[in-house]
Amino acid sequence: MTRRWISGAIGVLALALAACAPGGGASGQGDDAGAGADKVTLSLWSWRVEDVKAYEKILAKFEESHPKIHVEFKPFQATEYNNILATGLSGTGGPDVAQLRAYGGLQPLVEAGQLVPLDGKVEALSGFDGKLLEGAKGYRDGKIYGVPFAYQTLQVLYNKKLFGDHGIRPPATWDEMIAAADKLKAAGITPFAVAAGPDATWTLPIVHEIFGNARYGGTAFRDAVLRGEKKFTDPDFTASIKLIEDLKPYFPKDVVAVKIPDVQALFVSGKAAMYPTGTFDLAPVLKADPSLEIGVFQVPPPPGSPVTTPVTPGWADGSFGVNAKSAHQAEALELVKWMATPEFGQLYANELKQLSAVPGVTPSDPLLAEMAGNYAANGAPYMLLVDFRYGQPNGDAVFRDELQKMLTGQAEPKAVAESVRKGVEQWFKPGN
Repeated sequence: MTRRWISGAIGVLALALAACAPGGGASGQGDDAGAGADKVTLSLWSWRVEDVKAYEKILAKFEESHPKIHVEFKPFQATEYNNILATGLSGTGGPDVAQLRAYGGLQPLVEAGQLVPLDGKVEALSGFDGKLLEGAKGYRDGKIYGVPFAYQTLQVLYNKKLFGDHGIRPPATWDEMIAAADKLKAAGITPFAVAAGPDATWTLPIVHEIFGNARYGGTAFRDAVLRGEKKFTDPDFTASIKLIEDLKPYFPKDVVAVKIPDVQALFVSGKAAMYPTGTFDLAPVLKADPSLEIGVFQVPPPPGSPVTTPVTPGWADGSFGVNAKSAHQAEALELVKWMATPEFGQLYANELKQLSAVPGVTPSDPLLAEMAGNYAANGAPYMLLVDFRYGQPNGDAVFRDELQKMLTGQAEPKAVAESVRKGVEQWFKPGN
């Protein structure tokens, strides 16, 4: 399927390259002189400041089998990373290998010619799941620019103890889920840990996907929109938006002021029983309280859903690519080749409690394994992220802002749907 997107200009912060780039990288100044002139130091940039210790352990394994290569892991704040990376790749002080956003977040770098196509260079990519590779491809040339490192799935985490204390089982139907929420609320427990504050609006489309994907029709609806047969003002999509309005009484009080750390604390402390979120939140929650007994369930289809079985939405989280200006491309390719191996994939899954994109990797964590199984059996794309971030306005960004307005009483579900339609139709042309 081909799709036309209009590449918007990236806003680049006025950052001096020396300030944002580590010593080394594409400038070729990172050779480890103390280890001899034949040893190369690669710079690896990431948006995961919280993963430093894990990556140090993971990359130490790479260095054991590649003694002439040293890798410096350099993370930046996630909210600043896109601009810092664009600045770094445009000059000579950028990384040798970079963690890349997926889908629409990748495309401006591809258009600028800042990445090395990996087709034919990383043979293991031929065995990767095609759905995950889509997030690492250029949409105009179809080339692969990164090795996918993870995928995320969306579902509801729940506190097993709270469920047991109140005689609640994981719901098999929508009505059972609402009955459980009513019971918990009556006991003074917040049913669903949801944040909609200024730092958390990006989570609102995720919450919508978890509760509403089946209601709007999942993959079938997405395909119909891409073909031009349906629009975001379709009654089923509008009904899926109304679900979030209807569920608001089960969210934290003053939800539009609740921040992400607050909502995680609610769940970890047992003040909230269910947490609709992505795989990415499992590790932080367990780090906050390793003794917390967590279960997971897929949301049962709401009444009126075109889809009659539970759905687990998901997407490719990102990839690792090679800077076209790297002075050490051969060594950088060795690193990304290794990142396509089961050794890297298993280390990634074990150390970071994430779902590795590498084929054949089995999560050691039973909850991750359950999430992976649900996605394999009932997976559907997180539509607005996967397909509608390729132009301006970004469909996912429009949706998050409109959902917040709805939760403050400033917009009705139909108006939210209309805003999304108007936004994406400024650049999206079906079938192209």
